[in-house]
Amino acid sequence: MAIARARAGLRSCQTSREIMVKNLLWGFRGNFVTHFLVFLCCLSIASSARAAGPVNQLGVYPVTEAMPRNIDFNVRVRIAGQKWQDLPAYLVRVAQGVDTQPPTLRTELSKYQQPAGQNSPRVSMGPTNSSMASFDFSGVVNVLITYNKGDIQSARVRPLSYGITPLVKGNTITFSLSQPRNLSVEVNGDIFHNLQLFANPIEVNRPDSNDPNVIYYGPGVHQVGRVNVPSGKTVYLAGGALVEGALLVNHAENVRIVGRGILSQPSVQPSSPVRPQQSRPQGATPQGGHGSRRDAVLIEFSKNIEVDGIIVVPTSYTILVGQSQNVVIKNIKSISAEGNNDGIDAFSSLDVVIDNVFMRNSDDTIAIYGHRWNYCGDTKHVTVQNSTLWADVAHPILVGTHGDSTNPDTFEDIKFINIDILDQREPQLDYQGCMSLNAGDSNLIRNVLFENVRVEDFREGQLVNLRVFYNRKYNTSPGRGIENVLFKDITYNGTHANPSIIAGFDDTREIKNVIFENLKINGRLISDEMPGKPIYYKTGDMAGIFVGEHVEGIQFRVGDGHKLATVDGNIQPLN
Repeated sequence: MAIARARAGLRSCQTSREIMVKNLLWGFRGNFVTHFLVFLCCLSIASSARAAGPVNQLGVYPVTEAMPRNIDFNVRVRIAGQKWQDLPAYLVRVAQGVDTQPPTLRTELSKYQQPAGQNSPRVSMGPTNSSMASFDFSGVVNVLITYNKGDIQSARVRPLSYGITPLVKGNTITFSLSQPRNLSVEVNGDIFHNLQLFANPIEVNRPDSNDPNVIYYGPGVHQVGRVNVPSGKTVYLAGGALVEGALLVNHAENVRIVGRGILSQPSVQPSSPVRPQQSRPQGATPQGGHGSRRDAVLIEFSKNIEVDGIIVVPTSYTILVGQSQNVVIKNIKSISAEGNNDGIDAFSSLDVVIDNVFMRNSDDTIAIYGHRWNYCGDTKHVTVQNSTLWADVAHPILVGTHGDSTNPDTFEDIKFINIDILDQREPQLDYQGCMSLNAGDSNLIRNVLFENVRVEDFREGQLVNLRVFYNRKYNTSPGRGIENVLFKDITYNGTHANPSIIAGFDDTREIKNVIFENLKINGRLISDEMPGKPIYYKTGDMAGIFVGEHVEGIQFRVGDGHKLATVDGNIQPLN
């Protein structure tokens, strides 16, 4: 279609130019300015159509030989009617967490969710092997996956909101894609030995390897250690590149880290000699190992930074943003399995956008913090959107916790829009909550939006956790409060959620003005006016949400375009 539009635009331009020339030659006295503007408009249309490029493109990158393969799956892709192309399925590790269920309660779990030995006491379930593959495309692409471990009894492609129904025939799975997607392909209910499939948009505007402002890593293995990226530089990881190391952006501006390659960390040493040692405000969270950070991408005291397109397999945080401004992180993919392997954490930063990311991590996937270590100041204007989050440990989304009790921080204008949460598995009650706002260290959290968030049936945790608290492990004081929070168009379909919690700390540290608009739990619309709710029930009881003390102004309401479902008068609260 884009090509047709381009040709039509070019024909229109040619026609307009011919008419203009003829009319001028024949003495036409019309408005020359009008014709000239039409001419420029046609040129612009044709140029835009050419820039859009052809549809039905497929980009498959060279095999990264140093990256181990996983033989669980064979993956092939093609444009309809063209030849199949093989994709390498790389081996990555995912965390299964720590099993805290007594043996009698484990029986209902699938064999893929149990430790070896049904009677084993609470043991580490350890990292396990999973698979990952990626490619670029435009138009429509066919995907053919062969499962090499046995018969396929069932198969699903997640997020479920994408509505992808695979066709299963023998030991093969096929489906088509018409837009870029980051997916989990799961066979026989196995969420660990699955295939993470990343279907990217076609890469455009690749940097020139000869540009002196480009740090270029082409296909192959690059053992780089820790790379300090100065201002004005672009770091490019080409498809087929495996960069073993870490990237540090420190007191820099106008830096880009882009590409389709893989950033891994097997050889990175936990040292950071260039990190400035600044004084810590009195009463703030202790530094505790600040100088030993080994994050895959560390952005600190910097501004105007972009990270786009790369795959990260970290042994610490995927990306840490510390006291920085104007940071854009988009279309990155991260899979981690070790302890404290957070996804993207932002400390004391302003104007941060996280867009279209896939984060499967063994600690918080997205964490928005205030002061910690040498990072100081408020955290404001943060948007996370169009993303898929999978927390094998801890929270998919966490805001708060860390701050500065002496010079309190404010978290403000925080948005989570169009998010799919695939899982949470956290046995510790203090750290449950797919969507968590936890105000400690005299933090104030306000003006927060969760909109169009779809939560699938997670293994263990809570849907929401809003608390003003004093966690002595991390805090030196309780938080100041949480206020003005809107949960709009939130859906949860599942049966494993523990009761959610909304609770303030005391009369001066409250939670105020929390609105749930169009909250759906297993298809049931939750509202203060919902049919079948006993008059002596709190509305939260109908949603499995405990509303505790020091909470004011909580509402459950129905917005435009939604209708209350007719509910049998004998309805029982959600367990």
